[in-house]
Amino acid sequence: MKRIAIFASGTGTNAKKIIEHFKGHELIEVALIVSNKKEAKVLDIARENNIPHLVINKTELNDSNYILEKFSMFGIDFIVLAGFLLLIPKYLVSNFPNRIINIHPALLPKFGGKGMFGMHVHQAVKESGEKETGITIHFVNEKYDEGGIIFQASVPVLPEYSPDDIAKQVQKLEHLHFAKTIESLIEKS
Repeated sequence: MKRIAIFASGTGTNAKKIIEHFKGHELIEVALIVSNKKEAKVLDIARENNIPHLVINKTELNDSNYILEKFSMFGIDFIVLAGFLLLIPKYLVSNFPNRIINIHPALLPKFGGKGMFGMHVHQAVKESGEKETGITIHFVNEKYDEGGIIFQASVPVLPEYSPDDIAKQVQKLEHLHFAKTIESLIEKS
């Protein structure tokens, strides 16, 4: 059984879809939810699904002994970032090579980097006049949104779309592709 830790900082819509996708799976399970915000809605999703959760601050995230010990306790094999806003420390990247996956709400390398998350991305896409946007699922390295691209999917950006409309279109892609891409990667590993 391969065990996933999902890192999320907010509402957890992607985490919820991933949990639903792997519920009852023979080879893969969501074993831990990690958040850097104690009020994050993703923690409610963890409780509703009887999944252990861990709330950490930046200092704890950067404490390799603390995190690696926790991950060892839970038998974590893969890390999935689903709206996690802190930079992943180098020690985690080193300990989980090609086993940390992120989803970004744009077609990288456009609209990536520090501060480019959520509505900030969709606002930037709208202001730039882009004709399409989408999602990028990628490996995580020591820099924001610069790891190797695993999968991309796109949707058109119509002239009348607001950033909110763009966000809704992108979220549909996230929910359609993220869990399946994670499953495919883990099964190949």
